[in-house]
Amino acid sequence: MNAISLGYSPCPNDTFIFFALIHGLIDTGGLRFKEVLLDVETLNQKALKTELDLTKISYHAFGHLRENYCLLRSGGALGKGCGPLVVAKRDYAMEDLRNKRIAIPGRLTTAFLLLQLFDREFTRTGLEPAPTLAPIFVEMPFHKIMDAVANEEVDAGLIIH
Repeated sequence: MNAISLGYSPCPNDTFIFFALIHGLIDTGGLRFKEVLLDVETLNQKALKTELDLTKISYHAFGHLRENYCLLRSGGALGKGCGPLVVAKRDYAMEDLRNKRIAIPGRLTTAFLLLQLFDREFTRTGLEPAPTLAPIFVEMPFHKIMDAVANEEVDAGLIIH
């Protein structure tokens, strides 16, 4: 039997959840798993190409994946008071960020969807007419966002939690 590809991120909650399964500490009834550790947006993109059998994805991405994937009954990670957060070195109001460079963990992340729902100006791509300049979204793996903000490569960053 081929191993089932199992994609998840290297964040602590994911590694904790899957540790026993990946390390053979529970009876899987003969099922074998091939671990694929990647950031959530890369997992979203792999799922769009149906490259993984079983994977963590963003809630936002799931809307685009329902034809090829089903949502399991456990494993979600939405919570009150745990993000997403917008971080910056300067004290910006959210309106001030409408024409700034903002690092995001991916266009299909739930964090990015929630940012767009918070303020429709964050849905602008820079192509359509707008009264102000559109924000510039810089996609990068979530673990690089804080350094990009600290090093002023971007004006702000959207972190997952």
